[in-house]
Amino acid sequence: MTKIVHDTWQSVMNHKRNPLRHIPHLNTRHMVMQVLAWMWCIVFSMYFGSMWVFGITAIAHVLVISAIVVTVATFETAKRKPSLFTRNKL
Repeated sequence: MTKIVHDTWQSVMNHKRNPLRHIPHLNTRHMVMQVLAWMWCIVFSMYFGSMWVFGITAIAHVLVISAIVVTVATFETAKRKPSLFTRNKL
């Protein structure tokens, strides 16, 4: 069951595995994912019939996506410039 959940998540959220991988420009791909995230926020809030739900889900998406961006940026920095994480002695 865990593998099914993991594979399903990867097929939607992993930009290297979902159909958006065919968009060559990474920033464009990211923007399309952002638009889709906002669309789903709006759809769920309309389904539940409350703009309060939209506000809450929009804020939640911003927080989750921001956390992911910071994590990926930290991992990339650690991979490309690990010296930024060490303290230089004078």
